[in-house]
Amino acid sequence: MDNFSYQSPTRYVFGRAAEEQTGKLAAAMGCHKALIVSGGGSARRSGLLGRIEESLRAAGIATLELTGIRPNPTDDRVYEGISLCRAEGVDGIIAVGGGSVIDTAKAIAGGVPYDGDFWDFWAGKAVMEKALPVGVVLTIPAAGSEGSGNSVITKLDGMHKISLRTDYALRPKFAVMNPELTFTLPPEQTAAGIADMMAHIMERYFSPTQEVEVTDRVAEGVLRTIVEEAPKVMARPDDYEARANIMWCGTLAHNGICGCGRREDWASHGLEHVLSALYGVTHGAGLAVVFPAWMTLASETKPAKVAQFGRRVFGIEEEDDSKAAIAAVAALRSFFGSLGLPLTLGELGIKDPDFAAMTAMFHRDKGNPFGAYISLTPKETEAVYRLMV
Repeated sequence: MDNFSYQSPTRYVFGRAAEEQTGKLAAAMGCHKALIVSGGGSARRSGLLGRIEESLRAAGIATLELTGIRPNPTDDRVYEGISLCRAEGVDGIIAVGGGSVIDTAKAIAGGVPYDGDFWDFWAGKAVMEKALPVGVVLTIPAAGSEGSGNSVITKLDGMHKISLRTDYALRPKFAVMNPELTFTLPPEQTAAGIADMMAHIMERYFSPTQEVEVTDRVAEGVLRTIVEEAPKVMARPDDYEARANIMWCGTLAHNGICGCGRREDWASHGLEHVLSALYGVTHGAGLAVVFPAWMTLASETKPAKVAQFGRRVFGIEEEDDSKAAIAAVAALRSFFGSLGLPLTLGELGIKDPDFAAMTAMFHRDKGNPFGAYISLTPKETEAVYRLMV
């Protein structure tokens, strides 16, 4: 096990009607004027935004809105939010939605007190030391951004989709989590969220670090729970207990607990970021195509951990590591397929993939080579993309 430092300041308020506590929680983080960041309008139509605004008003907090944040969030909306916050004297951000909304809120929060271009942090030109406080009302369990210090933004000039990771600055001060708010999610969005949270765990699980049995078992336990609860959610979208388990799995997948004391990989996320940047695919759906392909290459070069994954998560009994690893990939692919997720680039709607451009974009943003469990050079990267056909 490697040395590590772990800090998770987020307060989680979980359960029915939890959103009614938003105002009290925002006041506790020192907010007097909040920017509410939200997505395409469902939060307003459902009445959720109205309830949150009323809760904030009751706590003496004034509000402004930035709406219409779309999947695969882009830098233009971040600049818009930064300008609005500075002009109106906003001192706190409330994100109402899923990962794209939360990531945008975080980027705005980090950009407001910074004298330069917020993209400096994502480009590695500056280190974020302070940000406005962020609170979250989660409506889509998937990205785990409600408990992480991460934010993924795409710069439209050049289509650079980059994840910034901070230990503390961008971790939300609170996350309100009511599973009832997820009952009306479309099946494809639920399934994509499940693939995303599984990928967050597996990026940490497939590590070259040895003797990490505690975090191995934590990761395997959360993965097994997802595998067991996901079919229930898909069959009965209003199953509160199944929704609650899936929602909490999404948070545990990405709040850092599964990565303590180990090197992480994150190549599969980088491979998918290229797909969503170039072709506009849904992130979780893209991961359902990417991860089995990456695991296929890993099975050929370093099968032991893939075999362990198959045995402990999917109950594969094969004793030979190479054969067990192959079976593990098949089991993961079958599970994703059972949720209605795409399994090939064609099923993602990418009919004529440009493998050379995809490979070049991946290494432009990630370097060469990239990866911890297995190391990807352009040759291996293109091979992984071709396995997705």
